[in-house]
Amino acid sequence: MIPDKEEIVKNVLFKTSRSGGKGGQNVNKVSSKVELIINIAAADFLTEEEKTLLGVRLANRLDQEGNLHIVSQEDRSQLNNKEKAIEKLIALLKLSLHVDKKRKPTKTPYSVIMKRKSDKKSIAVKKESRRKPGMHD
Repeated sequence: MIPDKEEIVKNVLFKTSRSGGKGGQNVNKVSSKVELIINIAAADFLTEEEKTLLGVRLANRLDQEGNLHIVSQEDRSQLNNKEKAIEKLIALLKLSLHVDKKRKPTKTPYSVIMKRKSDKKSIAVKKESRRKPGMHD
C-alpha cells in the first residue's frame, strides 16, 4: 500500500542546501535544493514484507544505515522541490513494490499451429516454383 503525503512527511527528514543551475543571484543566497532522506527499516507505514522487498530491490540506492536519499533541485522554490522529492519517492515506492502477476502457461491453439504449417507450405511451394526446371533433388 502506497501511503499519502502526510504519512510520508512524518517519516522523512529533509535537508536543504544551495543548488546550482538556473536562478541567477538567487542561487547564491537561497537554499532551494532539497534532499529527502527516509530510513526504509524505520518507516511505520510499510509492512515487514514491503520493507524486505524494498531492501532487496533498492539495495544499490541505500546507504550503510539503510537510508534512501532522493534529491530534487529542478525548481527555484524550496517548497516545489520538496513536493517533487515526495512525488519521486511515491513513484519509486510504487515501482519497487509492484509485483507482476504469475503467468499461466497455455497450450498453443490448434488453429495457430495449422496456420503456421500452411504458411510454411505455401512459402515452400512459392520457392519451389522459382527454381529452374530439372534442378529438383
